[in-house]
Amino acid sequence: MTSSEVDEQFRALADPTRRAILIRVWSQKVAAGEIANHFAISRPAVSRHLRVLRESVQVHVSGTTRYYRADRNALGSLRVHFEAFWETGLPRRLPFISSTLS
Repeated sequence: MTSSEVDEQFRALADPTRRAILIRVWSQKVAAGEIANHFAISRPAVSRHLRVLRESVQVHVSGTTRYYRADRNALGSLRVHFEAFWETGLPRRLPFISSTLS
């Protein structure tokens, strides 16, 4: 995963609605319409959120229905990058943190 791909995924997860969508599709396939029913925003707005999450979800099309499920492998890669940044990058950039982590 490149640095720009990691940045794109973190930007996608920065939005609370997108995080809530990921929680909804974490353990099961959910139809786009079902996802939209759980939010007080328009269906086109939910579709835009799902497009932004394209690297974090798997899409299965059956007829005219799109089903979404979290792509745990993609999100696991993001976790690895975050942990590496936290362990090595952040303390170097913010010296006061390394003294509090010790």
